[in-house]
Amino acid sequence: MRVLFSPPVVFTRDSEAFKLKVNTCPEDITVLGGGASGLCVGYYARKYGLSFKVHEATDTIGGNAITIRFKDFLFDTGAHRWHDRCPDTTKELKDLMGEELQQIHVPSHIFHNSQFIDFPLSPLNLVKKIGPVKFAKAGFEVLINRFFNGISISNFEEFAVKTYGRSIADSFLLNYSEKLWGLPCRELSPYSAGRRMNGLDLKTFIREAIGGSRIKTAHLDGTFFYPKKGIGDIINRWGNACGTENIIRRSKITGIFHDDRDIVSIEINGSRKVNTSYLVNTLPLKVFFEMLSPAPPEDILHLCNKLGYQHLKLVALFIDRPSVTQSATVYFPGKDFIFTRLYEPKKRSVHMSPSGHTSLIVEIPCQHGSEYWDMGDKELIDKIKSNLIQIGWIKGEDIMDAAVYPMHYAYPVFKAGFEEKVKGLFTYLKRFRNLAFAGRSGRFEYLHLHDIMRSGKEIVEDYLTRSAVRSSLSKEDLY
Repeated sequence: MRVLFSPPVVFTRDSEAFKLKVNTCPEDITVLGGGASGLCVGYYARKYGLSFKVHEATDTIGGNAITIRFKDFLFDTGAHRWHDRCPDTTKELKDLMGEELQQIHVPSHIFHNSQFIDFPLSPLNLVKKIGPVKFAKAGFEVLINRFFNGISISNFEEFAVKTYGRSIADSFLLNYSEKLWGLPCRELSPYSAGRRMNGLDLKTFIREAIGGSRIKTAHLDGTFFYPKKGIGDIINRWGNACGTENIIRRSKITGIFHDDRDIVSIEINGSRKVNTSYLVNTLPLKVFFEMLSPAPPEDILHLCNKLGYQHLKLVALFIDRPSVTQSATVYFPGKDFIFTRLYEPKKRSVHMSPSGHTSLIVEIPCQHGSEYWDMGDKELIDKIKSNLIQIGWIKGEDIMDAAVYPMHYAYPVFKAGFEEKVKGLFTYLKRFRNLAFAGRSGRFEYLHLHDIMRSGKEIVEDYLTRSAVRSSLSKEDLY
């Protein structure tokens, strides 16, 4: 789902005439939100010599993709990593990070019935873990579903069952997804699967059987890039590239004003208005519509109110042991666990924990006002401890310290039929000629860091295209 309103353009930045004309363009870019997506827009705006401002409500840039220091430990607010899916942005990141960016080879796993199962699901591994009889049953279920039952796919449960069979869907996917999104899978869109639920098919099975571990590793996507001192190092590099003078902290957006054709100004901290020529929003889509003035029509607000976001509680345990897992991330589909996934930062970089120690970061998705959101820190920590002690991962005396961190608007919730609602909202927003959206919450889209960086580039280049047209730059200046 793309929400840029015109196609991206590739520019030749070596042209001095082009740089001069763009730099004298009177328009500015105003970015709402200093998370990863907002900083990427600023990064490319600075690279092209444009004037811009990034408004961040808090003292801290990075949003939900930061690295926290707890005493001598470092950990990320999420199981973040950089996938090499877009060569241009990967090269850009490597140039920016230098030797601080490492290539990591650590796969992820599902913890099920005291076993570690490859994630994404891998045919040969499943045969070994669940046995040929259960695997054959699942394969038969897939054949029946695809060729005889004619099951339509209108929700995530139908997608999972038709793709993997009822047995595997029930064991690994459905309960996990209900914990993650906070809704029954029949109420979730197939889009909730993201990009990693693939590979459990005959073609992959044959390739794994012939190619062995090399093919299996490629399928698992266990190779990624990661900074030595956490994902926050990428965020800080983007922030430094923007320039401290261009990032306005403690600048909470409290109003967005328009004339039905353009966004004309924003209100900051409920007291000050600032004019804007081109606005890039990274705030949650629902929040953006609530601040829009004049307010959109009732039918548009009704669509917006149908959108939901999932929040997280992170529980960090600091362990007096050198290591606990062998995984980049471990997923917990079982109903016995209140959390969805766990990651050990040290498996991404040895610099994340002091020598001889490690940490475990546990994610608990929840809604504001829910049991786990309102639960006291000590009680929540005790529940996580109990789970991990029960499965034999740690002992009570291993835990040196613990902390809880809330994360707001961690994920858009992709309810069944959300696509049409989002399409309706962006159809309305097309009337604004100087408006773009970036980021997972702002675009209501499943995005990773490499997507976010590429999107920042596309938004700035789209802005330049529009500015070029308005300032009569010739075609030769652009290409």
